[in-house]
Amino acid sequence: MENRLSRAEKRAATAARILEAAQAEFGAHGADGASIRGIAKRAEVDPSLVLQHYGSKQALFALAVRPAADLRSDDVPAHLAEVLEVRLRELPPATRALMRSMLTSPEAAAVMSDYLNERATNLAKSLPGADAEARAALVTASILGITIARHFLNLSALADLTADQISAVTDSWFDSLDVTVAPGPPA
Repeated sequence: MENRLSRAEKRAATAARILEAAQAEFGAHGADGASIRGIAKRAEVDPSLVLQHYGSKQALFALAVRPAADLRSDDVPAHLAEVLEVRLRELPPATRALMRSMLTSPEAAAVMSDYLNERATNLAKSLPGADAEARAALVTASILGITIARHFLNLSALADLTADQISAVTDSWFDSLDVTVAPGPPA
């Protein structure tokens, strides 16, 4: 017996394909350079379907660059080393789109600002000391800078780092900022 998709399932699959294509297109060309036609071509749909599903390029952009699910504040320090390693490898399409567009699109700038402020606030809650907010902001801003240098400016020294090299550098960096990257054994 052939397994057929319902109309709602087909519609959801098309919407997901368009969103994925939009992330790739915005990642490649930014908010201003991407077009509905380019997104439709990448998704292999008619351009009218893009608008039917998402209403406008701006609405689609806002969804395409939305950061992944938030972490609880107690997960943030342990997550930092993982984030750095991921940022030095391949960027997810939504992240690439957001970063490529954050300096030219007010919508992208607002999304990025909100996301970075949330990350810094959550990290600060998990750090000791009166200067926890400043240290958290420095770590957050540094990860952003590392990501830009690696993926958009092609800083060659970052391109070929191994996981061990990343760990060695980040461990000493985090130590200097008094950031615990992994929970230690109970005292």
